[in-house]
Amino acid sequence: MNASSNRPTRQQPVPTGTAPRVVVIIPAHDEQDALADTIASLSAQTRRPDRVLVVSDNSTDETVSVARAAGAEAMETVGNSSRKAGALNQAIATVSEDVVMVLDADTTVATTFIAEGLAVLAADPTVAAVGGVFRGRPPVGYLQRCQANEYTRYGVQVDVTGRTAVLTGTAALVRRAAMDEVAAARGTRLPGRPGDVYDRAAITEDSELTLALRTLGHELRSPVTMSCTTELMPTTGDLHRQRVRWYKGMLDNLATYGLTRTTARYVGQQLMLVVGTLMMSAFLLLTALTVATGTFVLSPVWACVGLLFAVERLVTVWSAGGRARLLAAFVLPELVYDLALQRAFVHALALFVTRRQTTWNHVTVAA
Repeated sequence: MNASSNRPTRQQPVPTGTAPRVVVIIPAHDEQDALADTIASLSAQTRRPDRVLVVSDNSTDETVSVARAAGAEAMETVGNSSRKAGALNQAIATVSEDVVMVLDADTTVATTFIAEGLAVLAADPTVAAVGGVFRGRPPVGYLQRCQANEYTRYGVQVDVTGRTAVLTGTAALVRRAAMDEVAAARGTRLPGRPGDVYDRAAITEDSELTLALRTLGHELRSPVTMSCTTELMPTTGDLHRQRVRWYKGMLDNLATYGLTRTTARYVGQQLMLVVGTLMMSAFLLLTALTVATGTFVLSPVWACVGLLFAVERLVTVWSAGGRARLLAAFVLPELVYDLALQRAFVHALALFVTRRQTTWNHVTVAA
């Protein structure tokens, strides 16, 4: 395959003093069914992007033709074996716009997403990137409703704390100058190959880029109004593989960066996950033993703690509607879901300790 036939011509830099130009890069692997809706959500923006570029990575379906039919530019990766990170690196090398928005091919964004992101970047020069707060598509069934509640709670957490834990790879705008700084620091201050924006070795490229930008002293933002709607895993197996990759990817990234001022908070979060998993296991084991031996007694103190826990679970999903509240009110179904997530974390931790790799989980989602 001839690379020059797939890549758009590099444009000249925009003169200073003009409005920033925005290119949206959509990495896609066999996304013919979902891609049209994704591109349509960009056409509906109050501030439309200047370019939309779909980078098809080893697709075997009609991803390229669907992208072009929807009005986007399209290119195909050449010799890429580094998953999403490698595809993004190849696409970024062909563009020169001031702001690069990376958008998953199965994700739609709120109509004001780009306008709000650009406003944040214009208001504060120290902010290098603005990410979205993701929500699930309308859930179907118990498993997806649990995921939807989880995403709703994450949005509430971001809104209350004002902290951006990870610059989500689902949808984010990044200054091109910050990307260039990351590429220049690879191999010295940052891990990875010199010249790469995304580290090819990272299986969670969004969390790695978060660490890279923060290591270089940049600020990140995630306004709760910048919402993006993404897929929910349809089966327990898909959910497990997705979360194992997320957990394992962060553990790998932290091991690569080591303990620094930037990574200290993230290391603390991983330790809290370990503690939480151990405490939940101990609680369930002790409860089962006391019930089996006939010594179970409901303590008023622990009953109050449990009540507060249930109220918190209900309040944090209140905005999601009646079905979300009903699921939260029963408590137990979501506890079972939390145990599934903890199982995925234990699996990821085992892979990390034994230095084994996990696989990329690709789920085809219909439009």
